[in-house]
Amino acid sequence: MTEKTTNTEVQHPENTFKKLSIQVGLNGLSFCVLDTISNQILAFERVVFKTTSTPYLLLKELKSVLNQNSVSGTQFSEVVVIHKNGLYSLVPKTLFKKKELANYLKFNAKIMANDHIAYDEMEKHDLVNVYVPFANVNNHIFDLFGTFEFKHSGTVLITTLLNQNRNTSKPVCYVHVSEKELEIVVILDKKLRFYNLFEYKTAEDFLYYLLFSLEQMQVDLEQVQLKLFGLIEEGDAVFELCTNYIREVSVFVPTDPDYPLDQLESQAIDFTSIS
Repeated sequence: MTEKTTNTEVQHPENTFKKLSIQVGLNGLSFCVLDTISNQILAFERVVFKTTSTPYLLLKELKSVLNQNSVSGTQFSEVVVIHKNGLYSLVPKTLFKKKELANYLKFNAKIMANDHIAYDEMEKHDLVNVYVPFANVNNHIFDLFGTFEFKHSGTVLITTLLNQNRNTSKPVCYVHVSEKELEIVVILDKKLRFYNLFEYKTAEDFLYYLLFSLEQMQVDLEQVQLKLFGLIEEGDAVFELCTNYIREVSVFVPTDPDYPLDQLESQAIDFTSIS
């Protein structure tokens, strides 16, 4: 499939101040409409797939959700699509070369010769996220709204957490919890030390991926601050398992003056969709 868009922002029509944010992945999708003047969430919906989907079925479900919510015929000042998948690789900016995009991915992800490869630059953090977006989704969104911006979910998560993380002598491990996925971000001295995305089915799976990642990073379980957020509450099976192995565990509430993150307490939409 051909890619019709670039990572540029759409021009702002004078008659609307609504931002549309869509997150797509093979385990589910969500969308959010934000009034950028009142800073209020006007509409949102999340769909969780019973089994891992395909790009074709993902697009079919997305079309249905957008049509049901009358999103397709609406004008927006900004449209953003966030791609959530494991087809990515983080590259230090000093080592990044555009002509080597496929080489950055081929050892860690199964890619096809005709896959469109994109990248997000995290300028303040000397990082580039190289990834494969869902080209059929991008093409459909372009047909509906014209030029739009798209990113990888890891880019959104990493930059948001780095921008609000304070200097601390202890490593901080953030875990964004979804129904079937967990994203782990380890930060030390305001620098990214680790990021990865895993699929899980049980609380034990969740704990395995978390402890294994921390072990590979040689992170002391007595020193690390584990901050869980997303679909997680104190008393959950996942939370209780973590407290058995890690000394300092808490439910983390992201803060951002530019976005109404407090409205995410309904757990109806992913953190990365609004942020």
